[in-house]
Amino acid sequence: MRRPVEGEVSVHYGQIYVESDPDSYGPDLAEAFAGQSSGLCGAAIPGTLWLTTGLHTGEVGFTVEVHEEPPRLDPEWEDVVEVSFRPVSDSTALVLWGGMGDWDLGLEETDYRVRYCAKGMDTARERDTRLDDEPQLDSYLLQFWPAPPSPDRVLKQTSGSAAYWHGYARELPPPPTPAERAEAARLARLAQEQADRERELAYELWDWGGQLPSQALREVDGNVSGLVRFDAALVHTIDAAGPEVQRAVALLAARRACETAGLTQLDWISRGLTALAEGRPLPPPLDEPDAVWQALDADPHAPDGTVGRAVPPEWPPFHPPAADDDPYVSIPLPEAMTPIVGPAAAMAEPLSPPDPPAQPPAAKSRYRLVATIGEPDPSLRMSQPHMAIPALLDAADPDPLRAALDAVFAAVATYGEDYPALLQEVWSACRGQA
Repeated sequence: MRRPVEGEVSVHYGQIYVESDPDSYGPDLAEAFAGQSSGLCGAAIPGTLWLTTGLHTGEVGFTVEVHEEPPRLDPEWEDVVEVSFRPVSDSTALVLWGGMGDWDLGLEETDYRVRYCAKGMDTARERDTRLDDEPQLDSYLLQFWPAPPSPDRVLKQTSGSAAYWHGYARELPPPPTPAERAEAARLARLAQEQADRERELAYELWDWGGQLPSQALREVDGNVSGLVRFDAALVHTIDAAGPEVQRAVALLAARRACETAGLTQLDWISRGLTALAEGRPLPPPLDEPDAVWQALDADPHAPDGTVGRAVPPEWPPFHPPAADDDPYVSIPLPEAMTPIVGPAAAMAEPLSPPDPPAQPPAAKSRYRLVATIGEPDPSLRMSQPHMAIPALLDAADPDPLRAALDAVFAAVATYGEDYPALLQEVWSACRGQA
């Protein structure tokens, strides 16, 4: 015989449990005692025992014993019941109310007979609460030994508390059969799966501006999620327009971005726009990303205009389906702006004066990167030429849909606060009015 628990334990609401199901949230009172003739040790839920105490709140004497054979019943115990129990995992513990403490019982996954003995229940029930400096009022003994399943029994009844709980248990309807439990679990699983699908559908509709995306939009990647926040309907329209219109939109966005940033005065930018219009690969240095930024920085005629951050319209909050019982499930929030590649985030108006450099900067180092935590400040000014070049590079993407979406997104960043004028022109191109 061994004693994994011996001494005093805390009870709340006159209850303590034995649990072996790691996924359980604890038994329900009526379910725990359904179909039993005894009301002190509820064993109707597989892998769980509900143990009733006389004391409502405070410390009670409590001992757990694990035997190899049926132990002798000590006549000092006033109320005694027996039930059958089988752990549903290799981890069985005595657990306090609310998960406030537990003791590993070291039980195997086999059938046990359980004897629950009590004394002092009526005295403890009348006192209700035991304070730290008060004497012990009630005590309990929980014994396990291997035995095949058999009906629960009341071996001894003395207290009025035990009589009350026995009467409560006997008035409960019988517990569901294993087949009924399995069917209930199946129906609950199907209902949860349906609720999950409805939630996912509702979120996807919200995330794409009220219209489900095509498979092409789902797979396009790039900056599609950023552009959706500026004009979701335009994204779906570009998707449905077909490759020819998508190429025209990409060229339009690249040209307008370069014009707005003053880049068309540079010969190598003009050559790139011409190649794009003729469907040819971009010429050097536009064919190498690193070379592009080096060329821009080295070109003495490169413009240096700045633009404020383009801020999309306020997006309505996501509302889960009305039948959703859990409105607090985490929903991923979209990024307000996709990070800009290259040195495009360089600031011409920094938040504060820069610290003196340790060494003199290299020639033509005109920009520095400022990192912020949280939502970007719309008052920050960004290098407009560095915003425009990605529109030209993106427009040459082999995928016409991605070329159009990414080029428009880069052009939106180039226009900054004036981006609605650009989007209006893109709408006209999609409608064949350009």
